[in-house]
Amino acid sequence: MNDNNGASPKHTVSVLVHDRPGVLSRIAQVFARRGYNIDSLVVSAAHLPGFSRMTIVSKGDPEILDQIIKQLDKLVDVVRAAEHTGEESVVRELALIKIKADVSTRTEILQIVDVFRAKTVDISDESLIVEVTGDSEKLDAVESLFHRYGIQEMIRSGKLIIARGRAET
Repeated sequence: MNDNNGASPKHTVSVLVHDRPGVLSRIAQVFARRGYNIDSLVVSAAHLPGFSRMTIVSKGDPEILDQIIKQLDKLVDVVRAAEHTGEESVVRELALIKIKADVSTRTEILQIVDVFRAKTVDISDESLIVEVTGDSEKLDAVESLFHRYGIQEMIRSGKLIIARGRAET
């Protein structure tokens, strides 16, 4: 998937690991040694006790990524590492966005929230906090629309990914 205007394609790698100290550092080093920057990283408990799931998004040469995945699979604490594409996986991201909102702009902002099936999670006299979930393109579109009102703060989770059907993530 190359959705970044001719730049290196983005890759999403899922890694199932033993939940032990130092695992994240060793995985990051594999990427760093190959000159790959990690664009986003989500780490959480897996469905199995004692294991964690990492979802890593990075851009770069697909051949080098194949080498990275092979090196990850050789690490003692890595159970499985694989690249995933949108067609074979369900991909979501979460953003919390604090938008400057006074009485004159609040209705307009709430209409955008409604159109994008987002959720208002906090309202104050000066701002709204909106929760948006979806693919990266949806979050990018919402962010772009909210810029005209003034984004005061924003945090995005990074991609969460799970394989469809019987395939393993």
